[in-house]
Amino acid sequence: MKKIEAIIRKSKFSEVRDALHAVEVNFFSYWDVTGVGNEKEGHVYRTISYSTTDIQRRCVSIVVSDPFLERTVEAILKAAYTGNVGDGKIFVSDVIETYRIRTKEQGSPALN
Repeated sequence: MKKIEAIIRKSKFSEVRDALHAVEVNFFSYWDVTGVGNEKEGHVYRTISYSTTDIQRRCVSIVVSDPFLERTVEAILKAAYTGNVGDGKIFVSDVIETYRIRTKEQGSPALN
């Protein structure tokens, strides 16, 4: 099993969610995060300068069985892409074990 954490633009969340559903990843968690990225320039709107050093993003956390890893990552890469600085990052790590509290199932059956 693998844990996938993707930090993406908030504006791309709906597309990522739909892409995940299309590859049969129907359960995941997400939350709003703030980070510091590579963009160094500020933006000016109506003569007011706004700092872009603190960047608002959305973090998506998914645990999948090994056969779902590649299709899940590909779905996120495709849906979150704009080609501009700040598209985000994807992190993949191993999950040692998982349990479903209600049924006491463990391992991959607990994911479904």
